[in-house]
Amino acid sequence: MNRTKVGIIGCGNISSIYLKSDKTFDNLEIVACADLDPARAQARAAEYNIKAYTVDQLLADPDLEIVVNLTIPAAHAEVSTAVLNAGKHAYHEKPFALNRADGRKILETAQTQHRRVGCAPDTFLGGGLQTCRKLIDDGAIGEPIAATAFMMSHGHETWHPDPAFYYKPGGGPMFDMGPYYLTALVSIMGAVKRVTGSTRITFPERTITSQPKNGEKIRVEVPTHVTGLLEFANGAIGTIIQTFDVWSANLPRLEIYGTEGSLSLPDPNTFGGPVRIRRAADKEWQDVPLTHIYTENSRGIGVADMAAAIRSHRPHRASGELAHHVLDIMQAFHDAADQGKHIELTSTCERPAALPVGLKPGAVEL
Repeated sequence: MNRTKVGIIGCGNISSIYLKSDKTFDNLEIVACADLDPARAQARAAEYNIKAYTVDQLLADPDLEIVVNLTIPAAHAEVSTAVLNAGKHAYHEKPFALNRADGRKILETAQTQHRRVGCAPDTFLGGGLQTCRKLIDDGAIGEPIAATAFMMSHGHETWHPDPAFYYKPGGGPMFDMGPYYLTALVSIMGAVKRVTGSTRITFPERTITSQPKNGEKIRVEVPTHVTGLLEFANGAIGTIIQTFDVWSANLPRLEIYGTEGSLSLPDPNTFGGPVRIRRAADKEWQDVPLTHIYTENSRGIGVADMAAAIRSHRPHRASGELAHHVLDIMQAFHDAADQGKHIELTSTCERPAALPVGLKPGAVEL
């Protein structure tokens, strides 16, 4: 197999799972990494037996086809634009950008350069959510009429080694965790046409209790409790809460309600189950066996799918258009809260194709 050579920019906390993605997916070869901190890049390169580059060196390497951008959210647009202008396909971590305008610039640059852009999360390609997609497509609960999405936590300062950016623009619960929940819903139910929302900052200052920055203070600059309503183009109505302000809750992660039953979806920040269904005639919830593979941590499947799509000349699933639509939704929640009104979305996207049943481990195509 002609494996696609991939470089990675950003060697922080999330990079390790991407750096070993070529051990999971047959069509990828991770060959180089770069970071603004040369020592960090060199450490990762030594750990995974790849090249350590400066960012400029990585962008200049003619062998690299795809560059994975794992920088902080504030740098996503700038770095991915540089990747595209260097003639390479770009794939980056969520969120797609800090705002719609930057998101549109990324898409426009990709079109101008005749290159592809993709974006995390790719958890919707895991076995759990792909099983849910198949159930919905097969009509297992009838026509979807509503959905709920709840991420209830007290933030990252108790465990993350460097949590400050979670409370800056591009962070907050909606921009940090919202992409998982919204991407799952859009990939299963289709695009959203209108939203409204309310937001607040409950704790203006946070104290880090994790190491190595224990005791440092963080000034909160973004809403840390966001509640939104979504009107899907198919007529379904969704309710979402994303918060860093609560200590505990008993709410479900994700549920979809249809005319013939209800579906309980797994945590969209994971790849597996459980998946449960309760049809109209059922007396209790039933566990559903997963129909698809990739149930363990398979981050990088979006990159592998984009690499395969480039060869097959088909749309890739974790696309820039999907990620930009999710970004539009998230910004619209904040806009609605600020303006006190519904926001009509200016973007849309196609539902990404479902992964086929019967894939062999390491493959994303039959």
